Amino acid sequence: MPLPDHFRPPLAPRRHRESFHANWAGAIADALNEDLPEGYFAEEKTHQGARIEIDMATFRDDEPASEGGIALQPTRTWAPPEAPIVLPAAIPDTFEVLVFRSEGGAELVAAIALVSPADKERPAHVRAFAIKAASYPAQGVSLIVIDIVKKRHGNPHNEIVKLLHYDEACMPDDSGLYAVAYRPIVRDGAGQVDVWPLALDTGTCLRIDLEQTYTAACERRRLN
Repeated sequence: MPLPDHFRPPLAPRRHRESFHANWAGAIADALNEDLPEGYFAEEKTHQGARIEIDMATFRDDEPASEGGIALQPTRTWAPPEAPIVLPAAIPDTFEVLVFRSEGGAELVAAIALVSPADKERPAHVRAFAIKAASYPAQGVSLIVIDIVKKRHGNPHNEIVKLLHYDEACMPDDSGLYAVAYRPIVRDGAGQVDVWPLALDTGTCLRIDLEQTYTAACERRRLN
C-alpha cells in the first residue's frame, strides 16, 4: 500500500493533515457500516488537543435583573482556591472510528485510532496516546492503531505493548508506517491479547480494507 508523506512538501504545509485524518476516519466508518452485521454500527470521532467540557455553568448579567420593580441581586458563585500543585499534561488528539453494538444500548466493542503528528511530538505525547489506546483492550474493546506519521520519532505500538506487559512484541524503534490490531480475549481463565483483524467480539471478526479507505479519503481531498 503506497503512502505519500502527508506531513512534508508538497502536501504540507499547503494541505491540512487534520482534514485528511478526519476524512480517512470517515471513510473507514463508511466502509465498516456497509459490512457490519445487523446490530452494529460505526461512528468517527475527532478532536484536537485539550478540550474543556463544562457540565454546568453560571452566568451573570451586567445589570441586576428586576421583577415587579424589585431588584434581584445576582447569584453568588464560589471559586476554588488556586491549586497548590499544577501538573503538566499531554492531551492526545482523537482521530478514531468507534464500533458499537446497539443491542441493549450502544456498547463499545471496537476502536480504530489514527496516530497524528501531535501524538508523536514528544515522548510524553507518545505515552499519553499509548495509555489511552491501551485502555481499550483493558476494557475488553478490540483496537486497531494506524501510524502513518514518518516526520516524528516515537512508536506508540511499543508503548502500548509495554503497558500491556509484553515487551517481546515491540518493533524496532525506527519502524516506519504500520497498522496493528489488538483483540482482547479470555482463554482458559487467562486474559490475552491477539494481534489479528478487527474483532467485534470473541466470535465475530471483520477485515478492514485500509488501502481502499485510504484511496477514497485521498480522492475526496484531491490528493491523488
